[in-house]
Amino acid sequence: MTLKINDLAPDFTQDSTQGPLHFHAWAEGHWVVLFSHPKDFTPVCTTELGAVARLKPEFDRRGVKVLGLSVDPADNHARWAADIAETQGTAPNFPMIADTDLSVSKLYGMLPADEPGAAEGRTAANNATVRNVFVIGPDMRIKLILVYPMATGRNFDEILRVIDSLQLTAAHPLATPADWRPGEDVIITTAVSDAEAAERFPGFVTHKPYLRTTKAPR
Repeated sequence: MTLKINDLAPDFTQDSTQGPLHFHAWAEGHWVVLFSHPKDFTPVCTTELGAVARLKPEFDRRGVKVLGLSVDPADNHARWAADIAETQGTAPNFPMIADTDLSVSKLYGMLPADEPGAAEGRTAANNATVRNVFVIGPDMRIKLILVYPMATGRNFDEILRVIDSLQLTAAHPLATPADWRPGEDVIITTAVSDAEAAERFPGFVTHKPYLRTTKAPR
């Protein structure tokens, strides 16, 4: 199954570090970041899980739920959490899916649907494609998909930046330019006429007929 932006995020029920997790019910209309790992006790993923745990207050402030996934049993996740706490200073403070039968990885297109076997006996190299980030909106539609190689750690500050843009542009007919940061000027979409823009965004600047900028709404 190949997922695309604006597709409905597939629902599932799977074991996790917090017991059976029914995904859509757990999301409860929140924004969600679902990020996956090819195997427990892998070095780059260890640093990533510590980074997200440290950033959890920032996700909470934006009303975003965080959900990890790794292709190993929940008791392995618990032992791995102790290593993460020791080496990164913070253990995961969010649920981690135990995708032992590979069903969620297949459902989200991270492994081929006909991939044989289960987690036992597989290596991180077998699961190298289970390195995705999905940002999912309150409507349970996929808003962002990122895929990282195993040797490159993910930039979660960038993911927070994207969430800020997604939340802003979900609420207003605006877009954000390259390298945008909260508080910087934003772009008025071409669906908005000049007359409407003058009413909604007084003082906007026209650079080209198709490129108009304004202060970001507070």
